[in-house]
Amino acid sequence: MHIGNWLGAIRNWVALQDQYSCLYCIVDQHAITGRYDAASLADRTWQMAIGLLAAGVDPSRSILFVQSHVPAHTTLAWLLTTIAPLGEMERMTQYKDKAQRVESIPAGLLCYPVLMAADILLYRADRVPVGEDQVQHLELTREIARRWNAQFAPEGAFFPEPEPILTAAKRIIGLDGQAKMSKSLGNTIGVTETPDEIWEKLRPAMTDPARKTRKDPGTPEICNIYALHGHFSPPATVDHVAVQCRTAGWGCLDCKRVLADNMVATLAPMRDRSLELTARPDEVAEILGDGAESARHRAADTMTEVAERMGFLPEVEVA
Repeated sequence: MHIGNWLGAIRNWVALQDQYSCLYCIVDQHAITGRYDAASLADRTWQMAIGLLAAGVDPSRSILFVQSHVPAHTTLAWLLTTIAPLGEMERMTQYKDKAQRVESIPAGLLCYPVLMAADILLYRADRVPVGEDQVQHLELTREIARRWNAQFAPEGAFFPEPEPILTAAKRIIGLDGQAKMSKSLGNTIGVTETPDEIWEKLRPAMTDPARKTRKDPGTPEICNIYALHGHFSPPATVDHVAVQCRTAGWGCLDCKRVLADNMVATLAPMRDRSLELTARPDEVAEILGDGAESARHRAADTMTEVAERMGFLPEVEVA
């Protein structure tokens, strides 16, 4: 988990537990739509679970589970693929962007948003906390729900058309100052990284290109480091940073050092909690197991009705 995940989504997930009945899924099957290291996938999944728990996802108030532990996700995804509009899938911005980076486009990249639709519709969710970049995918989910309902539930909407819940931090730019913060691009800071690791990543981060020397004044509004101050520093500090940037009172390293200190202070409780959870793997495993069991029960209810409405032959129970 990196600070882009936390700012753009996970803080919101934690807060939503006070308002809704929530299911949070670690989407390991989405993670394999591009080239990946199979040897590290399980550990990455485990670390994400620890990160979510450390950030405040509470298994007593929500359901936390791993996507691949609930096979109905991929079953429903295939069923939805049979009615998903190809033209709409090919127009997905993320698909077009990612397709340009690979020589041979895997079908899973194209079908990624259909699996996302299955993740949502399987639990018949009516609200989905998403980042700004996922809103287009959610619109496709709504379209798929409409098409399925029209064909298989003409008497009423079996699948709801879910609405997005956006956060204030809709798009977090990476340390390169160019693209969205993404682990695949190497422009992130991990939520549980040490103070030294945080500083080593912040120190070379992109700032206002006009500040070629310490004496050059800058424009804080176009500087990504200033934007991050808005998420990690007190308002008075943010105002002070803006003045120091415009007047060249500080160099960029001075600005980054203040940000690093505030970032470390903000993230310290999550890092401490993650260390505690890492030392208690049985507790984490039990949480994920209980969460998957709860999710499977809910998913089974949906899939029973989906199979009936789509005309599949029921299984015969063998005594």
